[in-house]
Amino acid sequence: MSRRKPKDPASSLTPKQLRVLTFIRDFTRTHGYSPTMQELADEFRVSKVTVFEHIAAVQRKGYLKRSPHKARSLQLSDDIDFPDERSTRLPLVGTIAAGLPIEAVEQAESLDLEEMFTSPHGNFVLRVRGDSMTGDNICNGDYVIVEKRDTASDGEMVVALIDEGEATLKRIYRTSRGVRLEASNPEYEPIFAANVRVQGVVVGVLRRY
Repeated sequence: MSRRKPKDPASSLTPKQLRVLTFIRDFTRTHGYSPTMQELADEFRVSKVTVFEHIAAVQRKGYLKRSPHKARSLQLSDDIDFPDERSTRLPLVGTIAAGLPIEAVEQAESLDLEEMFTSPHGNFVLRVRGDSMTGDNICNGDYVIVEKRDTASDGEMVVALIDEGEATLKRIYRTSRGVRLEASNPEYEPIFAANVRVQGVVVGVLRRY
């Protein structure tokens, strides 16, 4: 039997509802029991009526269970995919200038690499070998995120199969001589090929230091 896909609360809850749900998770893990409505009200500095409204909404959306007439009966569903528990999600703590300095301000945001590179066609990752694309700041050992596509516009950076069946990472251009695959490092000559099969288009680059 196939496993049910975890539910993503970030896609269906309001930011406040998500914060309430996350607090219930953290409180329960720390204390071994769920918070009361009053403790939730105190934490978020709202009335108990407002807390009840949030809890009811989260219940309706299937993320929470609650037994009536019990103070500590809040129970999370088993199949919740919390955004802050994803290995692809990193905290976004502010902005930094590459020129003049700017004020560093922490923000309660995060950057989800999986969501950032979502494509209806699907993506795959390749490790770069060589230095032919250093003009695009893509270096040996970098990882390129590639959107699966079999077509590309002139100037796009593609993963292409050329006549000999070899794969290469280049920018594609169509000319009267056929297809030109161009490196961004001037030390490399363009590749002209009659038959080129596009495997995908580069949409991102990752680098580890």
